[in-house]
Amino acid sequence: MKFRKFGKLDWETSALGFGCMRLPTTDGNYVSENIIEDESIKMIRYAIEQGVNYIDTAYFYHNGKSEVVLGKALKDGYREKVKLATKSPTWFINKAEDFDKYLDEQLKKLQTDYIDFYLLHSLDKQKWENVVLKFNLFKRIEAALNDGRIKNIGFSFHDTYEVFKQIVDGYNGWDFCQIQYNYVDTENQAGTKGLKYAAEKGLAVVVMEPLLGGKLVNPPKAVLELFNGFNRKRPPVEWALQWVWNQPEVSLLLSGMSNMKQVEENIRLAEISGINSLGGEELHFIKGVKAKYTERIAVPCTKCGYCMPCPNAVNIPIVFELYNDGFIHEDVMTSRSLYSRFLSDGERASACIKCRVCEKKCPQKISIGDWMTKVREVLEAGKGY
Repeated sequence: MKFRKFGKLDWETSALGFGCMRLPTTDGNYVSENIIEDESIKMIRYAIEQGVNYIDTAYFYHNGKSEVVLGKALKDGYREKVKLATKSPTWFINKAEDFDKYLDEQLKKLQTDYIDFYLLHSLDKQKWENVVLKFNLFKRIEAALNDGRIKNIGFSFHDTYEVFKQIVDGYNGWDFCQIQYNYVDTENQAGTKGLKYAAEKGLAVVVMEPLLGGKLVNPPKAVLELFNGFNRKRPPVEWALQWVWNQPEVSLLLSGMSNMKQVEENIRLAEISGINSLGGEELHFIKGVKAKYTERIAVPCTKCGYCMPCPNAVNIPIVFELYNDGFIHEDVMTSRSLYSRFLSDGERASACIKCRVCEKKCPQKISIGDWMTKVREVLEAGKGY
């Protein structure tokens, strides 16, 4: 196993971290609580035996059962071999005391006295202002650090670079952060600018979604043709992971693994990973792959948010993001699933009345109302692109 410096901390992490969000389940649904415990425990322990020393979970994963299973997996001496990371359920915090309530519940589920790396889960502008700052959670965090229930504090993130920078600068005690990052998402959310900014501040940067939820494993035909035509033959999954590991600012790459084959393959790739291991020709090639993905964007939405708020509460940027993802990656079923699961009826395209207020504010001059009709047909009515 290869190891990398973890920010300003005097500790080195394995290049690969085990993410417990997609453990094997009896029904094949990665968010299901029906975890196959024996197989999951075997996978986690095998990874630890091969040198993986960072295990990540969260309160919400597998409807609350991921932490329970991980607690069982870390018995019999395995807890002492790893750093354990989990996340505070910021969605559920309605008063300052809730921070401690959920932390104490997580300690019991994980069967441990302390969390090595505790994250405020999925921070964005709303949670930062209306949860973290509103309830002065840093007072609670400092108390938990002082009494030893947590050893290091960080946050995971889903918003714009500007919000990311605000959060990084908003507290001097951050030890690490977790961002979505891959060769397609270099300008999305925190992006490359955020990666470098956090690293310059001494924060360890944990990368999630290096495969963009698995989409970069099975690219569309036009992208696959590029991979097949390049003189260096690697499967798409290897290109994606090695590109992330190539970045010197990346402390750790997290992968959610669903079977032993994935565990074995990711460990193999981690063992041949390295900073600045890709040459100039290879990096230029990956830029071309990203450009091919970009060419496939159907709606030219940049998620700038100028169109918001919608008078009818349609979540325009997210609606277009899900529509584009399904088209780009030839995976409309996943987009439909996320669309129905995470957007309320009022936030969906069907709530659009074509008032055109948003179109007057859109810098890209998108015919938003007309596109909403198309989105409704594909993501709600089940028609094709």
